[in-house]
Amino acid sequence: MSGTEGGRLTTHVLDTASGKPAAGLSISLFRIEGEERTLLKTVSTNSDGRCDAPLLAGPEFATGEYELVFAAGDYLRAQGIALSEPAFLDIVPIRFGMAEHRHYHVPLLVSPYGYSTYRGS
Repeated sequence: MSGTEGGRLTTHVLDTASGKPAAGLSISLFRIEGEERTLLKTVSTNSDGRCDAPLLAGPEFATGEYELVFAAGDYLRAQGIALSEPAFLDIVPIRFGMAEHRHYHVPLLVSPYGYSTYRGS
């Protein structure tokens, strides 16, 4: 499955406890093929809680199953939030499928005790 110019994957992270973008949060992107899980890249969010470039775009983009893994616990600890050990939320994985060569935006809204996501635009 090859990519076309129309496909791209983006994300952003909002810290719902503070009401601010989650800057400096590490995100790993994996491609899932059957039982195989292949790391494609690891990035960190900028001051706006976004990545500086799409996670996948152009020839890198391919339909299929993917997983974004957000290092929420590390981010929350860096904000000075005291988390239990083990933390209720530490690593937040979001597995999703991309069936078309379109823009897929997969944001994360996170706090120490909850998170949500949706397909954005």
